[in-house]
Order: sequence, then C-alpha cells, then structure tokens
Amino acid sequence: MHKPSPYLVAKLRKHEALQKRCGPGTAPYAKALRQLESGGSAAAADDDCRYLVSISYNRGLGNRILAIASAFLYAVLTERALLIEQYHGDVAALFCEPFPETTWLFPDGRRFPLRILRDLDGKSKESLGNLLKNTSSSSSWSDRPPPYVYLNLEGGADFHDKLFYCDEQQRLLRGAPWLLMKTDCYLAPGLFLAPSLQGELHRMFPEKNAVFHHLGRYLFHPANAVWHNITAYHREHLAGAGKLVGIQLRVYRGETAQVSQVVLDQALSCARREKLLPAAGTNTTNATLSLSEQTTVLVTSLNPWYYERIRDELGGGVHQPSQERWQRSEDTAHDMKALSEMYLLSTCDVLLTSGMSTFGYVAQGLAGQAPWLMPRRPPWEAPATEVPDPPCVRAASPEPCFHSPSSYNCAARRNYDDIGKAAPFVRRCEDASWWIKLVDGSSQW
Repeated sequence: MHKPSPYLVAKLRKHEALQKRCGPGTAPYAKALRQLESGGSAAAADDDCRYLVSISYNRGLGNRILAIASAFLYAVLTERALLIEQYHGDVAALFCEPFPETTWLFPDGRRFPLRILRDLDGKSKESLGNLLKNTSSSSSWSDRPPPYVYLNLEGGADFHDKLFYCDEQQRLLRGAPWLLMKTDCYLAPGLFLAPSLQGELHRMFPEKNAVFHHLGRYLFHPANAVWHNITAYHREHLAGAGKLVGIQLRVYRGETAQVSQVVLDQALSCARREKLLPAAGTNTTNATLSLSEQTTVLVTSLNPWYYERIRDELGGGVHQPSQERWQRSEDTAHDMKALSEMYLLSTCDVLLTSGMSTFGYVAQGLAGQAPWLMPRRPPWEAPATEVPDPPCVRAASPEPCFHSPSSYNCAARRNYDDIGKAAPFVRRCEDASWWIKLVDGSSQW
C-alpha cells in the first residue's frame, strides 16, 4: 500500500554502513568509549563516530517500540549510530537484528563508563533541560560540548527538556559524541516541527501518514520464535477469510474494572454502525457461505470475557490468541505474545482499536491503515457509564499519536496559538486533543 521513497531507501543503506563502521567491536567504538571514560569535553571530529543510546525501561511493549522507532529516526537524521539498551533482554528475544553485519544492542558488562543509564531522569544534571538552565554551560557548547547529554523526553518532560525540538538546541547537540535518550513516546511529529530537520524528513517521507509504517517494517522483524507463533496462528485460524476484522480492546488497570459492559457495548455499537461485522448469528446460521465469504474476527484483549461475548453475539468465527489478564512489563514471554498479536492485527482488513493505546498504535502503523478508533475518557476522569455518541471515529491516519508535544513555537519564541494547526501535516489526535499526529493534507478538521 505504502511504498518507501527512493531517498528513504538510500538513507537506510547509508545508515547501515554507518552502523557497521561504528558499532560495538570496531576501532571507532573503542575510541569513543575511551574518550567518554576520560570525561573530556571535545567536539567529535567530522570523521568520528557519534552515538545515540536508546534507554529502555519499565513501560509496556507498545511504548518501547514507539521509543525505539523514534530514536532510530533521530539517529538517521543526525547520522549517529543507534544502540539499544535493553530492558531485561527484551529486544534480543523479540526482534531480529535490523542492521547487516553488526548489532544494535548496547553491550552488556562493565566496559561502558556510565553504568546507571536507567536511573537518569529529569533531575539528572547531565540532562539537556538542566544544562540549558545553566546558561553559562550551554553558551560554551559550540567550542567544548559535554562528553554526553541525556535527553529526557518522557511524558513528564518539562519546558527546558522539550527545547530539544528547537533548532538552536539541535545545533548545540551536534557536537556531543554521545546522546542518551529516554522516552516512552512517538517523537516523529515533534521532529517534523523542527525547521532544521524538515527538509530531510519531507524527502524521506513524502507520505506523512506512513512514517511509522516504513520505520516499523524496516526495524521490527520478529525473532524466529515470535514469527513462528504469528504464522502458525494465522494459518490455522485466519487464513482464507473473506474479510478479517481486528478488534483491540484495552482497559487500563485502576481506570475501570477489567470487565466493562460499556467497553463491550461501545465496540459492538461501532461495529454495527459502521457495518464492520455481519449481523448477529450470521456466521453460523448461514450455512451457504464459504470460508472466503465469511467474516473472521480477531479479538485482542487481556481479558477473555470480551472475546466470549463477541463470539456469542456473532455465533462463531471469532478468535483470541492469548488471555493474559494482566499486563506484565518485565515478562519476556508475555511481550512475545503481545508482539505476535500486534502483527496479527496488522494483517486484518479492518481495525477497531481503543483510544490512547500504544498497542493499537503499533498494530495500525504496521498495517498502514487508519483504524476505527473508540474514544475513552482521560484516566483522571470517572469511567464512562454509557456508550459515547458516536461510539467511534475514523482516524485521520495510521500514524501513532505523540503524547507529549511541546507547545512552544521556537521560531516565534512563544506558544503556538493552536499546535494542531502548526503545519499542514500535523493534526490533533482523535483520542486526546492535547496530543498530535502526522497526516497527509490539510490540518483542518
């Protein structure tokens, strides 16, 4: 559906060569480690390798995937080798190595001079935000940049942290040999709003609604065990269906009960309203339909209750790969099942997803199709007691939402009047008006 631009393909080939030249085990990597250990503050020479370390931490798999994709995009834009600091060995267990003849995995052990990467946060003195607050140190960067800078781009990042998206700060960061990034967000919309990065981004991605689609399909090739689970389940339960509908239901712990009649009714109301599913009982009562004429439904939810009710409603042709009941962010086996289900959802002809869910974002992005999105109330509000009207809306694009954008217009040195209209390719998200996403065409609703 979405074809990568020749320029993007060329950039990826160039970046593969950079990863091979600069990756762990090479002479440039050893040199960069020595310089970091010495604590010297000298700008990297033009022929030196520069690095971006993506720090994984205690977040769901959807957030971690979006974080890695964001780090990779920034590494390509700034010509830095990307290294992934794993969270409990998850990346190696979930994904194949994306770069030929090298690794993107941050080496384990004690050789790296900075041994507390996961402890870095917005209070760390090495963060960009705190360095900028110390005007005397930031003003001297152009001559003697720090040996490393921590980029605190989590959801709780403050005003100074988010100056990362300004051209002035991007110029300062160029000389730092090491950047350490921690985020749980999809940063691409913010990068697209930085004027110094826009030219390259527009050439790489003529289709603004397919940025994650191309990044995800390049980076995230499931490891053999995960791929086996995906193909075996698809072959046994989903292959050959005339229409494949994916329903992703996410209910957050503490927000409402794990079993919610309102959530179920909202999904079924949307499906009926938009004619996504056959009439109740049709799949089993109409014996004249062949498999290729029937609708098959894939339900992904932590709780089997939703699957059982949808199956009872339709009379058959409904499948749920796993029933984990609770999200387990430190359980690799759990994440392997989650990744399998993201990919299975991405094979569906139609998607119906829960608002604010990064799990759903990844599935729709890999599929390259805009889902029907079920809005939900913000976590700080009381759970809904009735189905909203309308129960769902069609997303403007398959792109994930950026959950923590900067409202500051760097060029104008004031806040945007409306960040949803900051550029023709940016729009406010359907599931939360304070988030933004990439779209094709006008930014007008």
